[in-house]
Amino acid sequence: MSGHHNHSHSHSHSHTFDTHNRSFAMAVVLNLGFVIIEATYGVLAGSMALLADAGHNLSDVTGLLLAWGASWLAKRQGTSRATYGLQKTTILAALFNAVILMAAVGGIAWESIRRFGDPSEVTGLTVIVVAGIGVLINGATMLLFMAGRKGDLNIRGAFLHMAADAGISLGVVIAGVVILFTGLQWIDPAISLVIAIIIFIGTWQLLKDSVNLAVDAVPRGIDTAAVSACLNQLPGVEAVHHLHIWALSTTENALTVHLVKPDPDHDDAVIRQASDTLAHDFNIGHVTIQWERTHSDCPGGEHC
Repeated sequence: MSGHHNHSHSHSHSHTFDTHNRSFAMAVVLNLGFVIIEATYGVLAGSMALLADAGHNLSDVTGLLLAWGASWLAKRQGTSRATYGLQKTTILAALFNAVILMAAVGGIAWESIRRFGDPSEVTGLTVIVVAGIGVLINGATMLLFMAGRKGDLNIRGAFLHMAADAGISLGVVIAGVVILFTGLQWIDPAISLVIAIIIFIGTWQLLKDSVNLAVDAVPRGIDTAAVSACLNQLPGVEAVHHLHIWALSTTENALTVHLVKPDPDHDDAVIRQASDTLAHDFNIGHVTIQWERTHSDCPGGEHC
C-alpha cells in the first residue's frame, strides 16, 4: 500500500482576505459609527426597534472583526504541533458569531415583549431618519463585498448579512412611518420581534453549519455518495474504502480515502485526475489517497 497527497486549491481562496482587508476595515468603521448613532438616538427616541437594530449591527461589527482576525490567523504557516496551521479559527469565528447573535436575539425578544405591556412614546421622525441612514450604511457595506462574494464563502456570508441588515433597517423605517402617521406605539416592539425572528432564522443555519464543521462533519453541499461514486469511476479503481471528508476552514475542504486499484500502472495520472475532479466538482482541495492492491489489504475486506 502507498499513500499520495495532493493540494489543488485556487489562489483566489488563499488570497481572498488579502485583497479584502480594506473592505473589512471600511465595513467595521462604517458599522461601528452607525451603531453609536443608532443606539444614542434609540435611547433619545425611546425606540426599541432602533435599539434592537443597533444591537444587531454591533453583533455584525463583532462578526466582521472575528472573521477578519480568523482569516489572518488562517494564513499563518503550520507548525510541528499545529500541522494544519490555524485554519480552523475561521470555523470557530463562525461558531462564536452564531452564539453572540443568539444571545442578541434573546435580549431583543425579551425587551420587545416587555414593551408590549409597557409601551414607550416613540419619536417616529427620529426613527425614520436614523434607520434611513442605516439603509445607506448597510447598503454601502454590502457593495464592498459584492466583488468577492462568488469566490469565498466568508465574503459571500458578509455580503448576504449586510443585504439582510439593509432590509431590516428598511423595516424600521416603515415602522417609523406608521408610528408617525397613526400613533400606534405597539408597532415599535412588533417590528423588534420581527427583527429578532429574522436574525434567529439566519443564525440557526449558521449555528448548525459551524457546529457541524467544528466536529469535522461533511460540509454542507458535499454529497458523500456522489464523491464515492466519482472515485469509484476512476480508471482501474475497483472499490472505495475509508472515505472521510471534512473542512479545514470555512473555505477549504479535505478528503482522505483508500482506493482498491490492483494495477499500479498510471497511479500518478489517476491521482491527478482525482484531485482535479474533486477540486472542480466538490470544492475539495486537499486530497490524500492510499492505494490498496487487493481487497484483503484493508482490515475487514469488502466491509472496511
